[in-house]
This record gives sequence, structure tokens and C-alpha cells, in this order.
Amino acid sequence: MAESAACPVFQLGRSRYDQGSFLGRLRHFVDIIDPSTLFVSESRLKESLKLLEDYKHGTLPPGVSDLQLWEAQKIKQWLNQSHNACVNYANRNATKPTPTTKFLQGYVGAVTSAVSIAVGLNILIQKANRLSPATRMIIQRLVPFPAVASANICNVGLMRHNELSEGIDVLDHNGKVVGSSKIAAKHAIAETAFTRVVLPMPIFVLPPIIMSYLERLRFLRSNRRLLLPIHSLVCLVTFGLSLPVAISLFPQMSQIEVSRLEPEIAMATDCKVVTYNKGL
Repeated sequence: MAESAACPVFQLGRSRYDQGSFLGRLRHFVDIIDPSTLFVSESRLKESLKLLEDYKHGTLPPGVSDLQLWEAQKIKQWLNQSHNACVNYANRNATKPTPTTKFLQGYVGAVTSAVSIAVGLNILIQKANRLSPATRMIIQRLVPFPAVASANICNVGLMRHNELSEGIDVLDHNGKVVGSSKIAAKHAIAETAFTRVVLPMPIFVLPPIIMSYLERLRFLRSNRRLLLPIHSLVCLVTFGLSLPVAISLFPQMSQIEVSRLEPEIAMATDCKVVTYNKGL
């Protein structure tokens, strides 16, 4: 009984701790940023993913405890947002070196905010008991988009926050550095964040709409085994179309009028327009 009270029954996608209390929320966030997840081995990761898949399909082996399932979910949340954080860091504007301490601060903040937003939105939808079953189903299919979009904005901003304080290099028409601009950094991060909002939009919006139509077809009603491969194909095609569209919204080497930048940059060049690397 004491063990049951200390470790609640596992619920996929939910928090292990009571989100209705301050202490529960505090323990939740401390659990998310637990540094021990940095040392998770590949074999442990595979075991965690398999446990969660077995749970989804109701094929858990005997003896698996709720604690093991909570730990498995914790590892998978960390892996997903850590991947996003590293992508944002690798594709930042690298004209200014980032101190390790600031990178780590940004990493912790990015992972915490991203996972918190995603989990919070899912909990909010699950508590919306006044909605009809049909409405809840549609919203649950669409909720990953605002969750991922919000998390991506936080992830980009926090992983590249050093650019806001240090500025990024701006270049004249000859490619010569004329100064370091914080204003250009704001534009670069805003453009990148907008791209990360547009990127998942087709992926999370179109497949649910398309599948809700296809699932009503008589052919698929009588061949339910085809739903998964068709859904996968729809997602693959959608991603293949959305990726080039999203990254093409802004040029990587963007331009900005010198009159919109800091006065010291205007004094350092005769150019009316300068160029900066916004990152991807």
C-alpha cells in the first residue's frame, strides 16, 4: 500500500505527480530536468521505448511495475526534446562563440519548457469533459500541432538566447563584417521560430483531416489493417512537401536595411543594406 501511494498508477502521456498542487508541479519539473538522463545508454533507451510500446498494445510482460513505466516515459520525453534542442543549437548563427555555461542553461530551459507545454496541453484536453466525444476526438488529433509549435518557439529562443545578448555579425556587399547587431539577431531568431511553427503545421493538421475522410471509405472499413500503412504514407508525403516549403520561407542569408540597425553599424559602412546569417 505504501509503495502504491508513493508511485501512482501509470498513465501514458500524463505526469507522475499531481499537477493540481504546487509541490506536485515542482516535483514534475525537477523530474524533467534530472541530469541523470544525460547518461542513459542506448540499450536502456531501447528498453524504455519497448516498454511503452508494449503498454500501448496491452502486451506488457508480467512483473513490470508502474515505477518502471514512469521512468521509461521520462527517458522518452527527454530524448525527443533533447533532439530538438541540439538541432536548434547546431543550426544557430555561429558567428559568435557560445560559452558552455550559457549553452547548458539554454538546454535545460528549452527541454523544460518544451516538455511542459506539450504535457500541459494534453492534460487540458483530457479534462475537457463538457465537449462531445466527436469534438474531443477532433481536438485530440489536432492538439499535437499547438503543442509542438509552442515548444519549438521556446526551444529556438532558449537555445539561441546568447545571440540576443551578444548580437550576430552583419556583412556588407563585399562580405566584410561591419559590426555585431542585436537587432539583426532578433530578426534571425524570429524568422527561424516562425519557420519552426510552419514546419509541423501541415504534418499535424493535414493527416488527421485526410485520415478522418479516408476512414469513412467502405474499402478501409473492411480492411482495417491497411489504416496504419496508409496513415504512414500520408504523413510521409506531407512531411516531404512541408519541409522544403518551411525552410524556403526566408533565405538563410537574409538582408536588412542599415537604418533599422544600431547607430554604430550605420557609421561603420556606406551600404544601405547588410546581410546576416539567420541559421536554419
